[in-house]
Amino acid sequence: MEEPVLLLNANFEPINVCSTRRAVGLLLMGKAEMLLNGRGYIHSVRQAYPRPSVIRLGYMVRRPRPRVRLSKREIFRRDEHSCQYCGARSGRLTIDHIIPRHRGGEHEWFNLVTACPGCNLRKGGRTLGEAHMTLLRPPGEPRPSALYLFGNHLPTNEEWRQFLEGW
Repeated sequence: MEEPVLLLNANFEPINVCSTRRAVGLLLMGKAEMLLNGRGYIHSVRQAYPRPSVIRLGYMVRRPRPRVRLSKREIFRRDEHSCQYCGARSGRLTIDHIIPRHRGGEHEWFNLVTACPGCNLRKGGRTLGEAHMTLLRPPGEPRPSALYLFGNHLPTNEEWRQFLEGW
């Protein structure tokens, strides 16, 4: 009952991933319709209910454009789990401030990159110019597309791809 279900707005825009329990509740209350059922049925004493994979709300929900939340996990994901100075892929990556905090550098998307421990130690509390280092690619805030926001569920829910690629 805790399997993820893709929740679409009335215009088929992906807005959330909820549990099967929540999705079945929305279906039974008549607030949503099921678009895909690839998971069988939930059986009660008297009736069998389809276990949804994708549901669509029957009404439009207005909401602000989503933004990717700044976190260590999202910085690693944006930088594809590789050092932005040497390109190494390691299990022991760290987060580095391009302009160090003690020099007025902010904790924001454009000042944070993934670094291996060796490069982070070599750079230390200096700027890129002082350390004679360059970035492989400039940092920035990731674009919050539906594929980026909900793509981590795709390996186990490949049928969602058709609803995520258009947004």
